[in-house]
Amino acid sequence: MAYTQADLDRLQSAIAKGAQSVEMNGEKVNFRTYDEMLRLERKLKTALGSLGGSRRIHNPTTRTGFR
Repeated sequence: MAYTQADLDRLQSAIAKGAQSVEMNGEKVNFRTYDEMLRLERKLKTALGSLGGSRRIHNPTTRTGFR
C-alpha cells in the first residue's frame, strides 16, 4: 500500500482531535488504541522519508608542524 502525504496529514489531524477513525485511500480505518495510531504515524513518516536522522558535525582540530 502506497502512502501519501495527505494520508499522513489526515492521521495527524485525527490524532490532534482525539478521533479513533480515519479515512485513508477510500477506506475507513478504526484504531483500538492511541498507541496504534502513533505506530502508523511513525510508519507513514518512515515511508515518506519525513524522519530525518540526526546528523553528526565533525570539527577537526589541527596543529601546525609535524612532531
